[in-house]
Amino acid sequence: MPAASSLQTLIVDDQQTIRSLVRNGLQQLGIVNVREAADGEDGLRALLARPTHLVISDFNMPKLDGLGLLRAIRSHQPIRNTAFIMLTGRADRELVQKAAQYGVNNYLVKPFTNATLKAKIEEVFGALT
Repeated sequence: MPAASSLQTLIVDDQQTIRSLVRNGLQQLGIVNVREAADGEDGLRALLARPTHLVISDFNMPKLDGLGLLRAIRSHQPIRNTAFIMLTGRADRELVQKAAQYGVNNYLVKPFTNATLKAKIEEVFGALT
């Protein structure tokens, strides 16, 4: 696990409020290298331009939703191993199964706390140092 301060993260969500909440939570965990994108297409472009360790992406977005973004990441060799946490307000079984099929690393259900955010990241990377 990289130290929290060196963990590069991309937040992809069409709602500025949610991006800010995630960013603030990450900063409280010591994760300060954070970029943002407003939809899946912008997120994919940002990731291709500069790969990161972790993507935290909303499911429901215009242009390219979270599942589409996850599929695109997993099908592109240079970025296919990027950790991916799906952020969603709907934790229904069908979405969970599809995301698992496409290789999601974890889920974060809205609303979330900073403790939950930390736990989900640590389940993917191990203890934040």
